Amino acid sequence: MFDFTDRVALVTGAGGNLGRAVARAFYEAGARVVLADRTTEDLPGIFPELETDPDRFLVHAVDLMQPESAQGLVGAALDRFGQIDAVANTVGGFRSGPAAGDMSLDVWDFLLNLNARTALVLTQAVVPAMRSRGQGAIVHTAARAALSGSKNVAAYTASKSAVVRLTESMAAELRDEGIRINCVLPGTIDTPENRAERPNADFSKWVAPEAIADVFLFLCSDAARAIHGAAIPVYGRS
Repeated sequence: MFDFTDRVALVTGAGGNLGRAVARAFYEAGARVVLADRTTEDLPGIFPELETDPDRFLVHAVDLMQPESAQGLVGAALDRFGQIDAVANTVGGFRSGPAAGDMSLDVWDFLLNLNARTALVLTQAVVPAMRSRGQGAIVHTAARAALSGSKNVAAYTASKSAVVRLTESMAAELRDEGIRINCVLPGTIDTPENRAERPNADFSKWVAPEAIADVFLFLCSDAARAIHGAAIPVYGRS
């Protein structure tokens, strides 16, 4: 569907359900792939191609809460491959809680940091390398919940809304430099964890990680060259 031959894709959260689907999609489209996650011990089991096709991979541990760690990731990618053409950021998480009036600031800070700070830190780290080449595409992961508030998930919805606003702002700032920034808004993702949590749901209506991965590749491809600051809904039939 897409050809990323001679391009380098950096995928964060590569060990997660969505991250592994995105990384595999880039690999199958011909890209060299940087697999980044907080821990990397599980990645060889997830990607047997690390052994059979090692020249097309770099594995690197990163803590996207920390600018120095993100900069180290980008530096390692550039040392190995010389360029970064696409960034697919799948880092993030969910936590529900009590009503906002009773919510601890620890929960608020945790989700704002996990979902929004990481997106900012990663973007700040990779933009100089893209700016020097006058091109690049970055796609963050927001969520359907970014579009409206809901009971007992104030911190989550606020943090994902922040990802959308950050995407829009940085896209406006960088589009004239050849850098495109967009985000995806997944609905309920069909993962083993979500199935275990909601065993009576109709899983067929949920969106498969592979379907979301296709949208990541589209937004990083030349076909999306005119798209800046978009938040693309990927809901399946939910």
